[in-house]
Amino acid sequence: MTTTLGTASAGPGEIDTGRLEVGETRDGSTFGLPVAVVNGASSGKTLYMQAASDGDELNGIGVIRHVVPQLDPTELSGTILIVGIVNYHAFQIAEHRNPIDDTKMNRAYPGNEGGTSSERIAAATFDVATRADMILDLHQGSTSRMLDEVRVRCGKRHRLHDKCLELAKAFGCGYVLDQKGPDGQLARAAPDKGIPTVDPELGGAVGWDETSIRKGVEGVFNVLRYYGFLDGDQPVDPQTRAKGFEQYGTPAGGLVDLKKDLGDRVRPGETLFEVTTPFGEPKAEITADSEGILWRARRLPQVATGEYVCSVGTDIDEY
Repeated sequence: MTTTLGTASAGPGEIDTGRLEVGETRDGSTFGLPVAVVNGASSGKTLYMQAASDGDELNGIGVIRHVVPQLDPTELSGTILIVGIVNYHAFQIAEHRNPIDDTKMNRAYPGNEGGTSSERIAAATFDVATRADMILDLHQGSTSRMLDEVRVRCGKRHRLHDKCLELAKAFGCGYVLDQKGPDGQLARAAPDKGIPTVDPELGGAVGWDETSIRKGVEGVFNVLRYYGFLDGDQPVDPQTRAKGFEQYGTPAGGLVDLKKDLGDRVRPGETLFEVTTPFGEPKAEITADSEGILWRARRLPQVATGEYVCSVGTDIDEY
């Protein structure tokens, strides 16, 4: 059976690429999101993947550009639907938010087909996503430094929580943040429609990072094998899970000296970072409130009073 997505159309055992038209630019010309259909030779489940719903989070695009050339649809069971760049306008100028309406795209789901630019894009991609049996929404930690992890955002009381957690574990980055996310996230909206969804947050980089991209490519193929799109057994390894997240800012301006590396365990009272003057004079020492793992940290050393410095994943277990 032929599967279409925008102008892409693929019969069994075929791949096609095209565009999903979602509106017009300020000069009145139409624009479309880059899309792909990978239609397996055999019937099976449907996976939806998207990248760059935040315009400067490029590792997901890096994953897709490596994954698609490695797929042989004649060896695939089921269908993969892909939107390669969601936040079209932000991507063009390498910004996080859609500059047309100053909106963070991953707060706009499920969208509104008659709404703002971001709401229309969200509605169009949500319509595609809800054709699937599972969803991978590929992100990164913006330009901060961050662990490679997968986020389960539906909340532990959601009826699909266990299935979302299973999908995160199958992806297999090693770390999972299991914490209910803000309204408007795809990983919040799609489970309400009965579709397991996770946010792989593939590190953090200015531009993209090949190490995180490789982990993302491995994660996608882990999912494809685990859910039967591809032949082969896929072992599932235990993941380190954080169920809480504490953010730390600085009480003083100056230069930050982190005392922990990403992935390091921290204990209450241990020093996370110090702030000094340009001459090395101490100004502040910030300690951890809880036991956990250093999960994320700012990239640049200079800070003003109250600026974000780092985050600690808390309530840690192995599952």
